[in-house]
Amino acid sequence: MICNPAAGRGRARRIEPQVTRAFRAQGWAVDLAETAGPLDGTRLAAEAAARGVERVIALGGDGTVHEVANGLLRARSRAALAVVPVGSGNDFAKLTGVYAHRHVVERAVAKIVTATPRRFDAGRVLDEYFVNSMGFGFGPAVVRTRNAMPNLKGFFSYLIPVLRSFASYRPIRLEVRAAERSETGNLMMLEVCNGTTAGGDYRFAPDADPGDGRLDVCLIRAVSLPRFLLAIPRVMRGTHGAMREVALFTTKSVAIRGDAPLLLHLDGELRESGAKECTVTVEPKCLNVLVAK
Repeated sequence: MICNPAAGRGRARRIEPQVTRAFRAQGWAVDLAETAGPLDGTRLAAEAAARGVERVIALGGDGTVHEVANGLLRARSRAALAVVPVGSGNDFAKLTGVYAHRHVVERAVAKIVTATPRRFDAGRVLDEYFVNSMGFGFGPAVVRTRNAMPNLKGFFSYLIPVLRSFASYRPIRLEVRAAERSETGNLMMLEVCNGTTAGGDYRFAPDADPGDGRLDVCLIRAVSLPRFLLAIPRVMRGTHGAMREVALFTTKSVAIRGDAPLLLHLDGELRESGAKECTVTVEPKCLNVLVAK
């Protein structure tokens, strides 16, 4: 079990002994490791894979899952990944069926112990994997704003940064090229999804299947403030596809080019690559995941 002690504003560290006891009560032997800083989860997961560990549990949020998954994927490990969610968004936990039990440790652990393995896809861009979503434009801008407001909690920790970011945000010009669709223009955002939600409550890709060998792309063109305010509840319901500013499509590969160095997020983690173009691809069924029944 790889624990990010800072996850959930320190809650992961507080419940770590309880989680360990719950797994041992279910008959599992637990080898606990704590991350010491950014990207340490990737190293710990790779080391676990090298030892032949069969199951790796991430105790933390989507950022912890991102690091652990990257460690397993780079090691080409067949170890099964699971998550005890302690973050704010917990988008990956929703895909694995344990999100509703995030506040009851024993129930979450019981779900994991009885879960069955399923092969998930993963996206890849600029030599890094993502397991839920990545994006350009407004998405990274919101992540940056949210990182500067650490005291927000729950639903408001995503809604308030969204509203505050819009006030200063300017759409970016992107060239988007895929076999299924091509478009160039000023975009509000581009979200490339393996899962259904991003940012906790926003269903950018309501029909996404993390094991179908394809990425679900949500492209949103520049919008006015009234249309933006109208779009928020529609994105949360997953009904935004009918809006004229929105295009949804699936693909195995999409190339993106900007006029300036690209700022992006990977599973909610900011990346400033310095590159003006990149290609996002899918690696089908490369990650073994424990999915609750």
